[in-house]
Amino acid sequence: MRRFMALAVSGLCALLLLMIFAAMLWGGEARGGFRRIDMGDGGGGYYVNLIMREVKVTPIRAHVGDVIRVDVVIEDQSDVRYDKGDLDLFANGRRVASKRYGYEFGTEGNRIYRDTLLWNTTGVKPGEYRIRAEFFVWGDASEFDNFLDVKEPLILLSPGEAFRPGEAGGAAIARDPRYKPAGGPQGESARPSGGY
Repeated sequence: MRRFMALAVSGLCALLLLMIFAAMLWGGEARGGFRRIDMGDGGGGYYVNLIMREVKVTPIRAHVGDVIRVDVVIEDQSDVRYDKGDLDLFANGRRVASKRYGYEFGTEGNRIYRDTLLWNTTGVKPGEYRIRAEFFVWGDASEFDNFLDVKEPLILLSPGEAFRPGEAGGAAIARDPRYKPAGGPQGESARPSGGY
């Protein structure tokens, strides 16, 4: 009986220590619903949240050697200026273009940023390519919305190979379903309209 009591007490102590340790690691994230960046002062930090709202690929049907233009719309809901982030363009999971940012985002939330990445397809094999645009910054509150995949594949033909009539060019857009750009066809004037 003493052995059983000693094991029970040991088990409860271990469980209590585990709960304390988990609470220390998790901290305010459980209460606030988002991660905070530790500013080194022991008092937590600031809210960081970038959201990839729209990705537009032009042309969506092209020849090897053409330059593919990818326009992105990123919403910044952060309340802090942070030092760096990476905007990456992937084709079939391989990074084909990238930009590094430093202090371009931050200070107060609810801002819309637009940027363009160019992919020179010289030397690429003809075929279908799945396009993804992704923005990464350490400590982002919701990493699930930092990227968008374009559903329609980019089609690259060999140089000089003919498309069927009316097939060349075109554009494809991936848009966060919570994002409602105001005005303009296909989101040419992409601005949030009352929430997301």
